[in-house]
Amino acid sequence: MAWSQVYDPFNNMWLSTFIASLPVLVMLGGLGIFHMKAHKAALLGLVVALVAAVAAFGMPAAMAGKTALYGAAYGLLPIGWIVLNIIFLYNLTEQRGQFKILQESITGITNDRRLQLLLIAFCFGAFFEGAAGFGTPVAVTGAMLIGLGFTPLAASGLSLIANTAPVAYGALGTPVIALAAVTGLPLLDLSAMIGRQLPFFSIIVPFWLIIAFAGWRGAMQIWPAILVAGVSFAVPQFLVSNFHGPWLVDVIAAIVSLVSVTLFLKVWHPAQIWTSTTGSGAEALTAAAGAAVVNAGAPARGGHSYTAAEVRRAWTPWVILSVLVFLWGVPEVKLFLDNLSVFKFPIDGLHQMIVRVPPVVTKPHPENAVYVLNWLSATGSGIFIASIIAGLAMGCSVKELVQTYGRTLWMIRYSLITISAMLALGFTTRYSGLDTTLGLAFANTGFLYPFFGTLLGWLGVALTGSDTASNVLFGSLQKVSSEQLGLPPTLMAAANSSGGVMGKMIDAQSIVVAAVATKWHGHEGTILRYVFWHSIALACLIGVLIMLQAYVWPFTAMVIGR
Repeated sequence: MAWSQVYDPFNNMWLSTFIASLPVLVMLGGLGIFHMKAHKAALLGLVVALVAAVAAFGMPAAMAGKTALYGAAYGLLPIGWIVLNIIFLYNLTEQRGQFKILQESITGITNDRRLQLLLIAFCFGAFFEGAAGFGTPVAVTGAMLIGLGFTPLAASGLSLIANTAPVAYGALGTPVIALAAVTGLPLLDLSAMIGRQLPFFSIIVPFWLIIAFAGWRGAMQIWPAILVAGVSFAVPQFLVSNFHGPWLVDVIAAIVSLVSVTLFLKVWHPAQIWTSTTGSGAEALTAAAGAAVVNAGAPARGGHSYTAAEVRRAWTPWVILSVLVFLWGVPEVKLFLDNLSVFKFPIDGLHQMIVRVPPVVTKPHPENAVYVLNWLSATGSGIFIASIIAGLAMGCSVKELVQTYGRTLWMIRYSLITISAMLALGFTTRYSGLDTTLGLAFANTGFLYPFFGTLLGWLGVALTGSDTASNVLFGSLQKVSSEQLGLPPTLMAAANSSGGVMGKMIDAQSIVVAAVATKWHGHEGTILRYVFWHSIALACLIGVLIMLQAYVWPFTAMVIGR
């Protein structure tokens, strides 16, 4: 029999909200306060979620168990599959000596660590977000930064901070497409509205990133380059989202930004070169005081003894990766690969057996629960093929490829367990209605709803690990609540996605990916503490912008006819 979700089982919204928040509080508290291993904190949070779902919210135990298994499977594919293959590629390039050449070739553009961070974490990461999403940018940029000599905390935390502004248009616009599907609002209107919110933060985030790394003074020393990176990303982001659609926003903006910064650095360089790979903010956190930070006499660009052919060979694996990840993100390619082979498994006893009910939706709506084993079209499969091609191009034997893959799998075994446990937790809170109970608490804020509705999107991504999932979870609630309050539904639906991008840096899935990419397993709590307040502060700033759009600049929230 079907089971309808219950959002206030105690007839006391405060108590119901507190019980619904326990799984997240336990997991984050275990990570951030009690310094538990990530997989243990995730498993403990999962246990609490199952107990709350069954004992408090009345979810049938069999359904709760199947939901957890469904989430765990999703954690392995697509998420774990991406991480495994990115680390495999990185290990191949490192053991073949190609990453060292790549590292030194980057110094040929700039020796300044702040500018290297800007190019890799913000510009290059945005391309991977636009092409693939789902943890790919953090995995790639984290691995590259750690290879360049950045400390694990700096590489992981700063990759997470950088991977924010592009998230709403990630994976070729998937979050916006999903938002349009669940709300019934026009896709191009939602794309345009988000494109009037995020460009401000596409300028703010690069400054925020460098300030987090090098402090205010260190950032101001390179403000022209930061401004070039932000503006050259924000302008295409606005234009493409408003006059084309959500599909290529990040890809075009990232390429324009990357080229703009690279060309700018040919004619400009800072007076002082930052040589520390720790950064002032990370330094304070890790007590690595005394590291060399600024070298006034260092050259703006480094030299190396490698030939142009050797540099091209070193970059070849990452070019192959970029091309294949982009191709795997194209809908027509995905459809072609799925037509070759895809397996869909409706979860018996769960698929369309859980019903979402008003006020979250306008009428009762059964939830789908179909595990899609798209083993060919999954982004991780494109990364795997890119890794094999790159490995063979570097001269690896089949035996070396197999041995390296096995070593990589063993290296990240606990991280794969962690990702599965965290996705199991996220699916349990979603299907049991715990997430929705938290969302309703945000929705009942009256005049302040534009602010707290934005934080609802932030909460959704922090809980689910995905802007797409947050839009599916809360998009309809945003539309219903905004119509009841007389606010433009397109504005608040877009705010859900825009606010959600700042939750990406603290969701457990992303933190685990960052820890794996930087070979810092077991320090997920440290990463969480480092990025947590950055996430909240930036989400609140977006909330303030949405408040201004709703009440002070309502013309910016108008839907322009096409």
